[in-house]
Amino acid sequence: MERDIFIDENALIKEALKKLDETSEKTLLVVDKKRHLLGTLTDGDIRRYIIRTGQLSGTIKSIYNKDPIVIKKNNVSEKRIKEIFLEKKIEVLPIVDEANKVVNYLVWTQVFSEQEKFNLFQDKKINIPVVIMAGGKGTRLAPFTYVLPKPLIPVGDKTMVELIIDNFRIFGVKKFFLTLNYKGEMIEAYFNGIEKDYEIEFVWEDKFLGTAGSLRLLEDKLEEDYFIVSNCDILIRANFSEVLKFHKSNQAVFTSITAIQHYRIPYGVVNVQNGGVIESIEEKPEYIFQVNTGVYLLNKTILNLIPENQYFDMPNLIKKLLSEGKKVLAYPVNESDYIDVGQWEDYKRALSKLGGLNNV
Repeated sequence: MERDIFIDENALIKEALKKLDETSEKTLLVVDKKRHLLGTLTDGDIRRYIIRTGQLSGTIKSIYNKDPIVIKKNNVSEKRIKEIFLEKKIEVLPIVDEANKVVNYLVWTQVFSEQEKFNLFQDKKINIPVVIMAGGKGTRLAPFTYVLPKPLIPVGDKTMVELIIDNFRIFGVKKFFLTLNYKGEMIEAYFNGIEKDYEIEFVWEDKFLGTAGSLRLLEDKLEEDYFIVSNCDILIRANFSEVLKFHKSNQAVFTSITAIQHYRIPYGVVNVQNGGVIESIEEKPEYIFQVNTGVYLLNKTILNLIPENQYFDMPNLIKKLLSEGKKVLAYPVNESDYIDVGQWEDYKRALSKLGGLNNV
């Protein structure tokens, strides 16, 4: 057992989110003080709770799975383990003794070869295109972006935009659109000079159109009913097959993938009433929010709501959809599944998360 993925059933949902983030696992094992297994808690369990209630308060006691899939320590074999992972579609398999005490656990990524992992994703394919917004100036990463456009910034041995494409290729995406403007010729030349097993089409802005404006240029190019939009500096580790299923089943026109973020105020926060009277002091409070990641799933039908050849940002589009009574949803992922390289500190953290260089 390499990581501490154990949690008490009376733990707060906020604590569970932190532990999922710290361990980078998708499942926690709920145990008592003697490590007897009580159940499992997945990021999906928490996601469904957040979607259902809109809250992050409370404990995990009412939301964790109290009937977990396990394997007895005297019945452990590679064949049986693989059968369980494939049949039950779980990510962590607890190994327990006769007293139901956890003696070990296995993570599915440890069990299957790279080819087997690839095969497992065949039923998760999504046959929709991805639009990558690659036309911005990347001013937060200056002076780097005075020389290179942000999509071509290296992260390890690949460019950022290639990492984004690779992430979607796992789900079978074959068609990509890149909206271009600033240093777009360099981006187009780069992709024209490399080998690739996917189709890429470049869409040029005549002027800067914001984070949504250039999507109107795709109205006659998109053949599918749905498409994904991603900023060029964001990597989301989500099951996009599940995102698409969630979007369709709820008859949404727009789904924003959000990330759960933890913020701790390093000071005592003073709550003051009228007249300067101190009501209370909250010592180093912690807040949890869902933040917009810059990755979205859209219906093609809403493109006509975007004005032609005008600067228009995603918040403007969302406000317009809401004002017309359209269904706009949030699909939350954990903090560790959201990697942002939009500014220098984020870039350094991304290198660490992705196993890149450490001396930047």
